[in-house]
Amino acid sequence: MQGLKRKVVYVALYEAFAIVAATLGLAGMSGHGMQDAGIVAVATSAIAIVWNLVFNTLFERWEARQAVRGRSVARRVAHAIGFEGGLTVFFVPLMAWWFDTTWLHALGMDLGLLLFFLAYTFVFSWVFDRVFGLPAAAV
Repeated sequence: MQGLKRKVVYVALYEAFAIVAATLGLAGMSGHGMQDAGIVAVATSAIAIVWNLVFNTLFERWEARQAVRGRSVARRVAHAIGFEGGLTVFFVPLMAWWFDTTWLHALGMDLGLLLFFLAYTFVFSWVFDRVFGLPAAAV
């Protein structure tokens, strides 16, 4: 599977699991109920969908210009860190506002989710590539 279809399937599957995990994590870390946490989880998912499309397009363009093909552990780690780091810029202000908390507390919640999602992104991407094959840029 290649191109836009690959990206849409990747994002849909990734975000479906992410909404459930983020709702549970945010409810626990914020002290708010599942409904409030669920709203933030859906909002962050929408942000992540757009970022995912932009980031992965740019990453694959960069990857296509590399002399070494394939996706090593180091390349996968760089991908996960770049993706999640970009999301932090959007998520901290949203969580501070929605949960009516300090930016420091929101940053703490984001870092808690970040630690989970770094591992989740790495594992999900690896499993996705094993099931659907590598994108043309990595072959």
